[in-house]
Amino acid sequence: MAHRGLVVDMKSLDPRIYVDPAAMQADVSGGALWEEVLRHCVLRYAAAPRSWTDYLGLTVGGTLSNAGVSGQAFLHGPQTENVTELEVVTGNGDVLVCSSKQNSELFFSVLGGLGQFGIITRARVLLQPAPDMVRWIRVVYTEFSDFTRDAESLVTRADGDSFDYVEGFVFVNSDDPVNGWPSVPLDRYGSFDPARVSRKAGPVLYCLEVALHYKINDPPSSIDMKVEGLVEELRFEEGLRFEVDVGYMEFLLRVKRVEEEAKAKGIWAAPHPWLNLFVSKTDIADFDRVVFKNILKHGVGGPMLVYPLLRSKWDSRKSVALPEGEIFYLVALLRFCSPYQKGGLSVQQMVVQNQEIVQICNKIGIDYKLYLPHYNSVEGWKHHFGNQWTRFQDRKARFDPMAILAPGQKIFSRNWQHS
Repeated sequence: MAHRGLVVDMKSLDPRIYVDPAAMQADVSGGALWEEVLRHCVLRYAAAPRSWTDYLGLTVGGTLSNAGVSGQAFLHGPQTENVTELEVVTGNGDVLVCSSKQNSELFFSVLGGLGQFGIITRARVLLQPAPDMVRWIRVVYTEFSDFTRDAESLVTRADGDSFDYVEGFVFVNSDDPVNGWPSVPLDRYGSFDPARVSRKAGPVLYCLEVALHYKINDPPSSIDMKVEGLVEELRFEEGLRFEVDVGYMEFLLRVKRVEEEAKAKGIWAAPHPWLNLFVSKTDIADFDRVVFKNILKHGVGGPMLVYPLLRSKWDSRKSVALPEGEIFYLVALLRFCSPYQKGGLSVQQMVVQNQEIVQICNKIGIDYKLYLPHYNSVEGWKHHFGNQWTRFQDRKARFDPMAILAPGQKIFSRNWQHS
């Protein structure tokens, strides 16, 4: 993980979580897991952070060093937009408290800074009242244009009255138990009727996934009315709607159940060569045509997420690199290499296919940025950051001039000279 270097296990620190219910914020150790923050805040204070990742078995400091995105990001921004203060250990060895008004350059550098400027040891996270329940809905599309139009309309509603969570995914138009129709129903008693799929459908289909928060004492009729008012505007395939009501924590910990099932089968520790991209709205249809409908038409052995985010919810002073335009899409190819799966790609073949996708994006001119980026050369990083590269260098020179932090990313070598 860090050739000839050191790995700091932040989870070994005391995972402190101090909640201020009056201010609706929590001071959280950088090594605390988001699932620990969730349980502590909800069970003791009926409050919760506003923005999440899909998988909560990650550290607070880790996701804030990248961005932290999920289906709430269109509403509240990524996790980096939902912290007001940090305690950071810089590469200079300084322990500093920073915010947008105090040591602000460090604050903006570290958020989304890939660990290059400092180690987050504490974060002050914004909270909101926690709902009791979630109405969780999936609807299916055969046409990508219909899917994107509906997803974009939900995240850009002028009245702001939308669902509390909007995501989506691509799946294979077949009975493949992992990649196909069976991966869509929410209730174990539900089933996917392929006869409902248009005969004109291509090799892949699209699922829009939404959720609405509510309190246990809210009138059921008001919940139904709001849901139906939003759903009736969507143009999905008739008869391919799946929904279930679940507890709020159960919804947020939905990937935890997948983890537990995979561990029980002995396959959780298998390699996960994931590829995560931000793709501009202007090029997402080309990405669908070339990648989803062609290269990945048989699936990736796991979810293929695709859903819109809003650039206006991201502070450009922070270190995350984004594609152009107000709307861009998260594309996450969450590959899973099962040692027991026959006929699937090997780990190396998956890595090669990921590289092929990136190369094709470059070749046909798709406007994208890698999320959780990895490059083997400084040139790759320069291209990634674009006109932010000089700022990134300046911040490195200020907060970690000896390039002690995160050298394995191959952004800066120990003997680098900032010019």
